Amino acid sequence: MAEKAEEEKAPSSPENLTCPLCLDIFDGATILTSCGHTFCRKCLKNYDLSHQDLDHMICPLCRNITKLSANRVDDFLTNVTVNGLVDDYHAKCRGKNAVLETRPKCTACKFQRDAISCCKTCNFYMCTNCDCSHEQSHFEGHEIVSIQDIINGKVNIGHQSEKCCIHKQENKDMFCEDCKVHVCFKCVIIGHQNHKIKNQADFEQELRIKVNDLVQHCASKKSELEKNIQNVEVQRHEVYTAVQRLLDGVSQAYSMKAKKLEENHRNLIEHINAIKRSFDDDLNVLESNDRKRIKSICSSITLVDNDRLGHLETDSLSAHTLVCEELDAMLKEATDRTSAAAITKKAQEKRFKPADDTHLGIGSISEADPKLQVIQHVDLREQMYGMTPYSDDSVAVGYYNTDGVAIIDSAGTQAQYANIPSNMTCYDLVFQNDRSVCISTGTNEAHIYSPNGSRKSTIHMKGKFSLKLSRSPSDEILISNTENQVYIYDSTGSTLKHTIPTKHNRVRQASSTRSGFIVTSSCYDPSMVTVYDRDGNAGNSLQAPYGVYLFAAVDEQDRVYVASVDCKNGNMLIRLFDLDGLNLKERVEFNVLNLTLKSSWCYLVSLSPDMLAFACGNNLYFIKVAL
Repeated sequence: MAEKAEEEKAPSSPENLTCPLCLDIFDGATILTSCGHTFCRKCLKNYDLSHQDLDHMICPLCRNITKLSANRVDDFLTNVTVNGLVDDYHAKCRGKNAVLETRPKCTACKFQRDAISCCKTCNFYMCTNCDCSHEQSHFEGHEIVSIQDIINGKVNIGHQSEKCCIHKQENKDMFCEDCKVHVCFKCVIIGHQNHKIKNQADFEQELRIKVNDLVQHCASKKSELEKNIQNVEVQRHEVYTAVQRLLDGVSQAYSMKAKKLEENHRNLIEHINAIKRSFDDDLNVLESNDRKRIKSICSSITLVDNDRLGHLETDSLSAHTLVCEELDAMLKEATDRTSAAAITKKAQEKRFKPADDTHLGIGSISEADPKLQVIQHVDLREQMYGMTPYSDDSVAVGYYNTDGVAIIDSAGTQAQYANIPSNMTCYDLVFQNDRSVCISTGTNEAHIYSPNGSRKSTIHMKGKFSLKLSRSPSDEILISNTENQVYIYDSTGSTLKHTIPTKHNRVRQASSTRSGFIVTSSCYDPSMVTVYDRDGNAGNSLQAPYGVYLFAAVDEQDRVYVASVDCKNGNMLIRLFDLDGLNLKERVEFNVLNLTLKSSWCYLVSLSPDMLAFACGNNLYFIKVAL
């Protein structure tokens, strides 16, 4: 019977000081702030142990919710009033059980005299007078025991029914299941008609059976959980064994890869040393030739520089004349001042090319400066509207005028993509990791087709036309159009994951890096390339002069190629940038390419670390990259 905090101090009786959970005198009475009900602190802690997943406590009595702080029950307020009453009660009882030490009062009359006996049949405590009158014949057979025997523990009278607070002489020996209260017979007639009423003894018996059943179930569940804990430990051992197997596999693979890397490193060092020896040999030859010439000159001058030259006879004069002529010729030979510099230039042209992320190895030594080379020019059957990588050396080109999609490789071979309708309008397209293809038809829809040609889903974008497509390394679908936003859908096209605001209107092309950044190209004057994060934060934009248009492509190493297309002068300059946060840091400016540029509508895609594809109008170029 919990107490309300705001209630006045109750009489110090066991009934008023009993915790509803443990049914014992309050021990550290603690109040629930939401409803004011009071319980033992230790009882609340035990109750909370079975509700650790909740951030609140539900009152066991009224079901009101009390929020829990970090310290949970420890932060609940102490019920000072109830604790004071408990202290008073214990002081009066001198720490002993109240029933045993405090002589009960007579409940058979109204005078409240000390009881000397108890009738177990009538369930009354009786004073001397009542005890005498109770011995009359009509009470014959009633079981009467003395209070002293009860106090001394010789007799157990069991539970004594509580008197009704309304009908003072009536025992509350019934229980209303609807109202969850103990009532007397008169209360049933007056206030609990049509309620489900049980005899107190029956109720207690049912409750005891239920409690016993719960105790048995608890023991059974505890045993079950303990067995499950044992099984968890067995599974933990299996998991550890499996994890160790993974570690062993990783260690073995690492050893093999490290061996290959060490071999690659050793070969590179040997290669560089061989290059050094080769250049050293070339320089030694030059040095040796010059030293030989110096020696010849010195020998010759020794022969001709003689004090007796004026006294030479015919043969000697002829010989010295010949030596002088040879010496003169040697002196007239040009000194090689350029060969050594040329060797130095060759050494400086050597480049270390790091291996890309898809290959095991440190890298290789290249021979020339970074440059671009057009290795294939393909005339498209009509103007290209969309292009996307298809493989490391091929692209898929979409045509708007119902000509479907063509697959074109770096050898110039063209083939119709057969897994979609051949007359489909294709404004843009992108292939996914599983070879599904997402196609924009130029309206406000994009359709996703499985590799076998069946339509999987459709992305609807209300009021948005001319959808341009791309995908992230994690297979998200990127959609841009003439608005200042980029839309990111999941791989199925069913969920819009992000809408990224961009500060430039009419973003027409967007690419994604492995780290989730979005690189946009706004292909209208002034043309710009900008890097955004998923929250719309942007770095510094690259901006082209009027009449020059920028197109960006991200490769598999998160490097950004930017093509500056100058249609008026018919040339294109490509620069390679590294990402520096949200900014682009220029790494290489390649040689200018003179191409057929008749349209400002272009596409640049990266097929591999050393291959680009560039399309403009009805011209397609495969470009080899040498770094």
